[in-house]
Amino acid sequence: MTKTLYRCILLLLAGAALLAGCQQGPQSCPSYKYLQLDRPESFAQDAKLPFQFPLDDPDSYTQPMMTNFAVCGWTSPTRRECHAAEDYLGDPGTPVYAMADGEITFSGKAGGYGWLIIIDHPQYNLYSLYGHLSPSRWQAEPGPVEKGQLIGYLGDSDENGGSPENPLIPHLHFGVRAGQRTDYPGEGEWRWMAGWIAICPQDIGWLQPSVVINAQQVPEDGFLNPRGNIFEIWSFTIIFGGIYLLGWVFILIYNTRKNRPIFLVVFNVFFGLTGWIFFVKNPRLSSLLFALAAVGVGIGLYRLITQRKQSPPAAN
Repeated sequence: MTKTLYRCILLLLAGAALLAGCQQGPQSCPSYKYLQLDRPESFAQDAKLPFQFPLDDPDSYTQPMMTNFAVCGWTSPTRRECHAAEDYLGDPGTPVYAMADGEITFSGKAGGYGWLIIIDHPQYNLYSLYGHLSPSRWQAEPGPVEKGQLIGYLGDSDENGGSPENPLIPHLHFGVRAGQRTDYPGEGEWRWMAGWIAICPQDIGWLQPSVVINAQQVPEDGFLNPRGNIFEIWSFTIIFGGIYLLGWVFILIYNTRKNRPIFLVVFNVFFGLTGWIFFVKNPRLSSLLFALAAVGVGIGLYRLITQRKQSPPAAN
């Protein structure tokens, strides 16, 4: 049993290493000309239109963007990546609005993106993403939201993903993608939160936001999800989730045979907490690991109670 488990883990690790080694950034991606708009407020004022721009300052769209959509470059000496959003420059404290009616499914801190908000728009089969918001100012909480509703403010250079030592120019990282957030994993190139990725963003459902908003058109069946097989999309989740699952099965069987219920309870509590932390970006996997941990704790407690009932009474 132990040798078989080790072999399975080694195979999964080898697959992960091979997958990582095969990911090479594209030389270029289909480019789009940025569509300037002198009066973005006209979209916001027309309730019949499905979309509006997230900032209400015309200067945010008439001046050059910090980074355009699908621009590719070397983000490290060995990795070439492409930008999966549009970056709009703006002053700290600039209000940010929802681009369309929908449901805020994520609102929280996100490392290098300061405060991050994601809105699902199921009526269009889209989700929109707003990064580099201010953690110190008010932000909208998860729940229903309407087009043009205030959701947050641009962050200062030392809190929007930057720091006092390495400040970041205040701007909005604005992404639009076909599908809903839970259609995608929390890790890998297909992850739902993607700033720079090693493949062309158009190939995995990212759309140029300014093109979508300026067109004001929605396909009859909504925007179509990108094509991709299960392993291609969920590879990291399958590999690392599989390692976690195999480890859980091994510990469960080993401690059941050795009759160590206390250790089984402690391990599963630790297993559930670490799984929840490591896979917090993947709610489906983290919920599964948490459920497995609960099962393990239940088995451990049951065996502990049974063991104590079967123990002979102490001699007088």
